[in-house]
Amino acid sequence: MNATPALRPMPRQVDIDSLAAFDEHARMALDRPPGKYHASMRGWHVQSVDLRHRAGMLELLDPAGSVFLGCELKPASAQLLSHGGALIFPEIPGIPFDMYRPELYSGPELFAGIPTKGYEQTPDARIYAWSHHRLGAGAHDSLNAALATTLHDHAIGSALESALESGALSENPVVGLMGGHAQERGTAGFRNAALLGRALARAGFTVATGGGPGAMEAANLGAYLSAHPDAALDSALGQLAGAPSFTPSVTVWARLAMDVLARFPGGAVNLGIPTWSYGHEPPNLFATHIAKYFANAIREAVLLEKCTGGIVFMPGAAGTVQEVFQDACENYYGVPGTITPMVLVGVEHWTRTLPAWPLLRALAAGRGLEAHIHLVDDAAEAVAVISREAGR
Repeated sequence: MNATPALRPMPRQVDIDSLAAFDEHARMALDRPPGKYHASMRGWHVQSVDLRHRAGMLELLDPAGSVFLGCELKPASAQLLSHGGALIFPEIPGIPFDMYRPELYSGPELFAGIPTKGYEQTPDARIYAWSHHRLGAGAHDSLNAALATTLHDHAIGSALESALESGALSENPVVGLMGGHAQERGTAGFRNAALLGRALARAGFTVATGGGPGAMEAANLGAYLSAHPDAALDSALGQLAGAPSFTPSVTVWARLAMDVLARFPGGAVNLGIPTWSYGHEPPNLFATHIAKYFANAIREAVLLEKCTGGIVFMPGAAGTVQEVFQDACENYYGVPGTITPMVLVGVEHWTRTLPAWPLLRALAAGRGLEAHIHLVDDAAEAVAVISREAGR
């Protein structure tokens, strides 16, 4: 009978997504004093890096416990790494996206070609069509698709984490703005969501939404145009009203958004977190950074988790109600310092139309959550609550 091996801490994971970062970590590893982890790559996750000209350096490093995702390697290097205990994940042929992509998406990237082609020919639509077909295909194709989408969502999660920790999204606290996808352009509800997004951005918060149409698009639009004069939002809202919804034509809906972006470049940084799980629902173009996932459950969890400055809930239906109580559950079991504010906007909606507020208040009674739930009737009140909770 073999003795139970001694328990050891897991090695620290090191995410490497550029050749410069690989060179820096390799230099530090080679400079370590001789010992157990001298010149070791244990815990390294190297993603989408061209290492064909680093064959000599790879020979000097111990690959045990490292992972290489979609890297370009010479055959001899790949064999050396594999035999030395590294895991190598190659590209899978026929995948219409980079499953190891090191950065978030942008709206113009997902909608590339929309000025001259139909939405069906854009990368966003083609990726959804592929996922819809492949995830329900035969065993081999389905396995490849599941592996590709899982690795993609992991890569997007890593890219989002980097952007929030030290990248473009790291400057301000993130505040989520949740609301229904059915809110049409040209309506008072759409305008109110845009005004709220703008006000939150101007108050020093990074606005995050589910990245879809409706109230989500409005909030991203308002945040984006917060860097422009007030008249810009009025003009954009008037222009977008020409295509109230993404039905019957996503193409027309998206082209109007592209026209607004062309008229008002250089908007404020904001975040959208949509999903290909809802193929009928396109992402909006006004989020400057888009973390689009295949798995909706992961997307929902990530969206709520990253909104450390709190969440504002605009009137919505089933999806928004789900988000209210998913966030409430996290806060219900939270300890002081981890509970984030929840602000429900629309007294009539949340007390009569969909009476989530009475249940939320009853749930929060006597808990740490109780002091952090709020029901207000307009955008200014919501911004004041979020700012006060943030100590601003």
